[in-house]
Amino acid sequence: MWNQVYDPFGNSVLSTLAAALPVVVLLGLIASNAVKAHIAAVIALIVANLVAIFIFTMPAGMSLRATVLGAVTGFFPIGWIVLNVIFLYRLTVEKGAFAILQTTIGGVTDDRRIQLLLIAFAFGAFFEGASGFGTPVAVTGAILIGLGFSPLAASGLSLIANTAPVAYGALGTPIQGLSQVTGIDPFLLGAMVGRQLPFFSVLVPFWLICVFAGWRGMLQIWPAVLVTGVSFAVPQYLISNFVNPWIVDIGASLISMACLIGFLQVWKPKEVWTSPKLRGHDVSDDGSLKPPATTARPSSPQVWMALTPWIIVCIILLVWGTGWFKNAVNPWATWNYAVPELHNMINKVAPVAAKPTPEGAVFSFTWLTYTGSGMLIAAILSGFAMGFGPFKMAQVYGKTLKLCAYSLITIAAMLAIGTLTRLSGIDATLGLAFAGTGVLYPFFGTLLGWLGVALTGSDTASNVLFGNLQKVTSEQLGLSPILMGAANSSGGVMGKMIDAQSIVVASTATGWFGHEGVILRFVFWHSIVLASLVGSFVMLQAYVHPFSAMVVQP
Repeated sequence: MWNQVYDPFGNSVLSTLAAALPVVVLLGLIASNAVKAHIAAVIALIVANLVAIFIFTMPAGMSLRATVLGAVTGFFPIGWIVLNVIFLYRLTVEKGAFAILQTTIGGVTDDRRIQLLLIAFAFGAFFEGASGFGTPVAVTGAILIGLGFSPLAASGLSLIANTAPVAYGALGTPIQGLSQVTGIDPFLLGAMVGRQLPFFSVLVPFWLICVFAGWRGMLQIWPAVLVTGVSFAVPQYLISNFVNPWIVDIGASLISMACLIGFLQVWKPKEVWTSPKLRGHDVSDDGSLKPPATTARPSSPQVWMALTPWIIVCIILLVWGTGWFKNAVNPWATWNYAVPELHNMINKVAPVAAKPTPEGAVFSFTWLTYTGSGMLIAAILSGFAMGFGPFKMAQVYGKTLKLCAYSLITIAAMLAIGTLTRLSGIDATLGLAFAGTGVLYPFFGTLLGWLGVALTGSDTASNVLFGNLQKVTSEQLGLSPILMGAANSSGGVMGKMIDAQSIVVASTATGWFGHEGVILRFVFWHSIVLASLVGSFVMLQAYVHPFSAMVVQP
């Protein structure tokens, strides 16, 4: 057995700086554009191993095993989702279905700003609720680039839009993970998140359009922005507090899309915004971006043909995300591999855990219930529906695999870093630094969730990683563990836009390979500011009446 070490230098500042090295190297290399994203990820992974072995005293064999486990986990399920989403997208492009979908959306509105509200925010929230794990950014990024948006606008704005729904993604998986590690009822946690995020569900659409079109461009369509945000935020609150935390995004996104489309029947912007690039200097504009060409309105059969793949995806992913399906299939479609000399061979110790607690290291290969497997089945069914034969689909899949190769390497390396830092205690060292902030802990505890998502790429992983620490620390400080557990998830959603794997998914979906650093620099400060606003709101909930009256009580 090996016990995790959280202060190897006997000095919390030096130990925290050492723990931060892998993420600093990763983000620094990506932001600098000095190397490609997959090279940056591999270098950061090497640094993480060196820090774990030589500073945090993790046995080398354990460090390497944790790295391999994380790399495999990176492909299943994250890379598996990305690969099959892009496969479906390429099938629809080859058959012309995607072009018809673009024209159909353009028929709803020619205004680029409203297209962003409809696609990046509302439609993306639906896919977040149905599947999560990179799917919404992959889908919305591909649609926006197909509609003619600039690569930076399509990728960066998809990332910013995919924030408010994240805490309830994949049918409430982050809430379920938080409940498992804290022992708190998921309905209480979901309700608490539902008293934090609706404010930001109203703010994010305004923020999104301001980033794209500027303050003046946003004011020109503020009624539509308000309708989109409020029609999402109100159902988000009502469903999370009075129904359950599993269907929040599904219900809120469908209502938001319906309200926005309905509102456009009675209201139109005075000026139609047709520019596909970011207001001001758009570094991705090479001069080839043009207003969309006028095309004939597709017939109803053509529209249904274009929508069929996405309808199939929605139906299958809704089934794949349900507990009854997983419970029925996983008993016979699962291979559990406990990594030898790693599984239950590492102890979490005080102050992270009340008593020595073994860390599990099991690769659970739920090959059929993976969201990516559902996406692959949906893509195959859609391919047949569009008239593809098996041989042609195999050809397209091979091309997709080649296209996504570097992205898959990057994602695998990212998850390897996340798994290694979790098992080595490096993440816990960073968490303890936040926990030492005393009365300011509601603010910094929220930022801890943000850091967790930035490191791991998953609100679920961040909740599992820091959820129990949030509970223990809040109880020591006399704060509500429900409040701080929920704050970990709510703060985490703002870290989603800067986690490296999401940036790679965005660059892959938009075909803007090699520009991950540009995307990171574009979204970074938006992520910091929004996370700080969430932290400030949690501070109000913790200490200021009437905000404190919003805290859910057990």
